[in-house]
Amino acid sequence: MTSATTPVSGPPLATSPPGSPVAAASPDTVLPAGPAAGAATALSAPTMLTPIVRSRAERKAEPEPEESTSDSTLPDPEQVLASYQWRFHHETLRELVEDPDELRAIRDRLTEKLESATDNASRARLLSLRAVVSRILGDLGKALADGRLALAHAEATGQLRRIAIAQARLAHVLQWRGDFAEADRLFAEANSPELPDRLRATMHEHAGRSCYDQGRYIEACNHFEKALELRKVEDPDLIARTELALDAVFNKVAKNGWGPYPRDRDEILQLHKPPVPTFSEKVQRWGYAKPDGELAIAPSYADVQPFRDGAAWVRRPETPTWELIDESGELLIDASAGYVAVSSFSDGLAWVSRDGTGGWIAIDKTNKVVIPTGFEDVRPFRRGVAAVRRGGWGAVDRTGKIFLPTRYTGFATALTDGRYVDGFTDEGLAIVDAGGRKGVVDKSGKVIVPPAHPAMVIHPVAFLIGDGAGRWGALDRRGEPLIDVVHPSRTDVIEEIDRLLADTQPVL
Repeated sequence: MTSATTPVSGPPLATSPPGSPVAAASPDTVLPAGPAAGAATALSAPTMLTPIVRSRAERKAEPEPEESTSDSTLPDPEQVLASYQWRFHHETLRELVEDPDELRAIRDRLTEKLESATDNASRARLLSLRAVVSRILGDLGKALADGRLALAHAEATGQLRRIAIAQARLAHVLQWRGDFAEADRLFAEANSPELPDRLRATMHEHAGRSCYDQGRYIEACNHFEKALELRKVEDPDLIARTELALDAVFNKVAKNGWGPYPRDRDEILQLHKPPVPTFSEKVQRWGYAKPDGELAIAPSYADVQPFRDGAAWVRRPETPTWELIDESGELLIDASAGYVAVSSFSDGLAWVSRDGTGGWIAIDKTNKVVIPTGFEDVRPFRRGVAAVRRGGWGAVDRTGKIFLPTRYTGFATALTDGRYVDGFTDEGLAIVDAGGRKGVVDKSGKVIVPPAHPAMVIHPVAFLIGDGAGRWGALDRRGEPLIDVVHPSRTDVIEEIDRLLADTQPVL
């Protein structure tokens, strides 16, 4: 972390040998100073050092920087934010600002950068940072407009981490405005298990403060506890902020009690709960019941599938083929379509087969054939792409375009949290198997890591690789060596990555 003596308008956080390129810190790439700087550059973690606002007395104790009349010599506003340290009010848990004019100047320079930014990624980053500054200054209308526009640009990139950061920054604005339902939903949507733990920890911290503002003190404590659990390395700043937050919680609890019982994730996300399959012992048929147990669709089917995307496949006793119904039981696709094998809808499409052994095609809910190419085997669509097999395994997009050639033995996408994904992750990455050797591809079809490793696991900021003899190491997200393959377990490598990034914190 930056120390209290770091100038607010100081130089870039990472230092490089003379003649080497200087990488700039941003909300998506953090560069801690010291021994971890080189490794963090390679990791390109989607985080940013926690900003800190210091008192006038501390700033006056430091030598004044030389004045310059050239705008080109002004410090980059993103790097200035990256060197701040926020202080928080002991009761509201909100940032304290000693010099609003300084933040307004930073906002003005962010605006200048925005004028020349034309790509979605840059505009998402700069708009969401300007929203952060406006929020802290109390200009919540401006912050809300910037936050929503930033999220639109982030979603246009399709990049999970960029979207998550924009969602969390917008959620923070909504929290300050008192729009808690939308704020909490965005915090929950943003906090994907595929994100780096330090980013997830900060999201839990801010979600906890939103719960605190609502008087949901048990739920707030749960978030603060989760933040500490995720931050596996020692983090004095997080511990200090958590202690401040818990003191505030306990003071409120002493006056008002613990508040409402904690909500589950589905309640926070305001998810619609469709009818669920239910079997009638009386008539020996399947139907559907509402979540409260009330019958929604009468039991008249020999077999049924759960509702997905508002539709479910059902099969009547007198026919071997499936038909599609909506949540009211209305028929969408008749059994005469002749589908002997079907998969649930995902991203508006479903794979179906008329022989049950191959020839899989993709249709929409009107029975329009969207992908007519018959595949030997398929997997559900996930964020617009699906794994398919024709000779070997590859992948198609929603139009049926094969963007990843069907030449692989299979997909083996393993994540560090223990999950296995059938194809591509939410982040758009997949591990492919080529005759026992693993590599990484993205959903544009680009090969990031050629299939050359006996074992591979996707880490939020790296790729873990194994040599097949029990030794593990890591590659960065460009596929370059990061940690030598000498460690006896994946856990050891993950801990080493955490140590390399120990100085980094997200700013939301």
